[in-house]
Amino acid sequence: MGPEMRERSAIREVVENWVVWRDAGDWERFRGVWHKDGRMMATWFQGSAEEFIAVSRAGFDKGVSILHFLGGISVDVEGRRAISQTKMTISQRALVHDVLCDVVCTGRFYDFFEKRRGRWGIVLRQPIYEKDRMDPVDPAARLTLDRKLLNRFPEGYRHLAYLQTGIGYKVKPDMPGLKGPEVEALYARGRAWLDGKPLSA
Repeated sequence: MGPEMRERSAIREVVENWVVWRDAGDWERFRGVWHKDGRMMATWFQGSAEEFIAVSRAGFDKGVSILHFLGGISVDVEGRRAISQTKMTISQRALVHDVLCDVVCTGRFYDFFEKRRGRWGIVLRQPIYEKDRMDPVDPAARLTLDRKLLNRFPEGYRHLAYLQTGIGYKVKPDMPGLKGPEVEALYARGRAWLDGKPLSA
């Protein structure tokens, strides 16, 4: 395995560990996938990695059910910086109008990586939300959604946002999707990161 492939393999391992350790509640090892200044963006949370660990742990302990599954990965490496894109699904289960439902959202993790002191870690994780759906766990259950509330959110994650709003989260309304200015701005940030520029806010 050549040097570049070793770097890509190390980054892929971090991406995979993120999902396994986060979903299993292995919080100490999960902390190790981030750099100290790492930040997490999600529909329901935007802030530091340390804050994300704390709120994820609190939700896990209360029974909040959010799981992640990974697909293919693409990694661009420039020196000690990298951008990885990983196909993923987010699956969340909760009551929606007293009906137990699953929401599955398909998209990508778009990760800003840096190698510091010989270790690749995440500086910023920004999911891209491409499409989602909601299904009652009991297929015989009847579920009627508030269309006005549903349509407040972008198509890529509107059902996920609906569920999360219903259980008390404040959902960010302008996350990047498959197309549009938000995802184009994210790609531009990624190019700038690989060019050595500071990570813009």
